[in-house]
Amino acid sequence: MKAIRLIEIGKPLQAQEVTMPTLGPDDIRVRVKAAGICHSDVHYRAGTSYAGALPLTLGHEVAGVVEAVGTQVTGTKVGDRVSLHYLVTCGACHYCSIGSEQFCVQGKMLGKHTAGGFAETITVPARNAVPLPDEIPFEHGAVLMCSSATSFHALRKGRLKAGETVAVFGVGGLGMSAIQIARALGALDVYAVDINADKLRQAEGLGAIPVNAAGGDPVAEIRRFTKDNGVDVSLEVIGLPETMKQAVQVLGPFGHAVLVGIGGESFQVNAYTELIGKEAEIIGCNDHLRSELPLLLEYARRGALDLSGVVTCRVPLDADAVNETLDALEQFRGEVRTVITP
Repeated sequence: MKAIRLIEIGKPLQAQEVTMPTLGPDDIRVRVKAAGICHSDVHYRAGTSYAGALPLTLGHEVAGVVEAVGTQVTGTKVGDRVSLHYLVTCGACHYCSIGSEQFCVQGKMLGKHTAGGFAETITVPARNAVPLPDEIPFEHGAVLMCSSATSFHALRKGRLKAGETVAVFGVGGLGMSAIQIARALGALDVYAVDINADKLRQAEGLGAIPVNAAGGDPVAEIRRFTKDNGVDVSLEVIGLPETMKQAVQVLGPFGHAVLVGIGGESFQVNAYTELIGKEAEIIGCNDHLRSELPLLLEYARRGALDLSGVVTCRVPLDADAVNETLDALEQFRGEVRTVITP
């Protein structure tokens, strides 16, 4: 089968013919209908974030149709529409047993440690399949598995309560989902911070208050909006030192800054004025949980989370098209979310 693979760090991905893996008794094989291209894939290609043994098929946002099931599989059948939870875990270690499988001692991530969805088919344990309602397109079902799921997990980590205020730094795929989920969870006001005017207009259409960081200090602007109170929860989904610092500075008393974006640089905070004096918190957010996905998909099925304006580009299973998308993401430009549709 055809797959788009990372062959060498720092080099373009390449198309290769690969052998389908053997279907284990507890596995399913899924015909890929959509695979999202995430900013994390940029980091894997560049070596900013470690990927597994090369060559490696990237792609951790995957949705498709089950075309084969192992002999021990029950509850999932050929022809089912599914989205795939991207963490392949043991299900038995301490972290799995307490519902924190992102720290599974044997855990592997699709498209990072094991073969992902930039391919015609993908083979995974059946427990990774999440039923995809007919009302949700495959493209949306794929993106929900990372950018939306991570945003949902981040807002839960931030302990967002109804009536509180939120600032989202970065309104790409994660940010657009975060705006909608925050509103679904009862946020009173959501501030969308970016330097891209087109994305800010789209965020405003989703009910956010746009803050253009290209034209001034977003912290000062949000403090003006909030009468210097700051926000209760901030999400940083870019991974830049400047925006991580701003996500802390914009907090009000007891605020929670949730850091999601992957970056290789550190940033400084004023321990007293920005944290201690406010009893504020900085919270790291890593991946999401399988248990969160059914509710997330239900939000999407009911229209509370609409990705029609998030999935803005579709490309074929073609190495040049995928590399062009990664190049654009690396320069913080391009579409909100691009999806491969084999």
